[in-house]
Amino acid sequence: MSYDRYLAICNPLRYSSLMSHRVCVKLIAMSWLLALSITPVAQIPVATQEFCNQNTINHFFCDYFPLLELSCSDTSLAQILAITVSVPVVLFPFMLIIGSYICIAHEILKIVSGIGRQKAFSTCSSHLAVVSIFYGTLIVTYVVPPRNQSQTISKLLSLLYTVVTPFINPMIYSLKSADMKNA
Repeated sequence: MSYDRYLAICNPLRYSSLMSHRVCVKLIAMSWLLALSITPVAQIPVATQEFCNQNTINHFFCDYFPLLELSCSDTSLAQILAITVSVPVVLFPFMLIIGSYICIAHEILKIVSGIGRQKAFSTCSSHLAVVSIFYGTLIVTYVVPPRNQSQTISKLLSLLYTVVTPFINPMIYSLKSADMKNA
């Protein structure tokens, strides 16, 4: 979406030729291939762990680090591998999004009229809000090395990216709709 917004604001006359159906399919395929190729790398170390008698995870769902806490064996390699894999998986798309929004902000600042600036900013603001919440919690949860944070904070962060972000997505994107504003 950030690439779409980038093209719509920075290259509006070339938008339809640059954002073709073929480009959309390629972007979707790259996302799926990245996700599917990284998953086994992170899951194999967990599958090889030995687990003791305790089988209840102190979490809302079977998350990676709370599952590792149940292991009787040494989990340091699995934790290091998870953090190492999550850095490019989370930070690379996040940096691309931030880079495109920096270019968008640069273009918006060039717009002379206040109405034009406001329209351009409103095009991006909803996506930027969702991205900030989603990636902010992902980075704190998976990229920053685990530390002695309380289980409650870990659960709340997990709720933000698994429940709250998908829940507020339709509301944030529909705020621009005239019907929604009237309601």
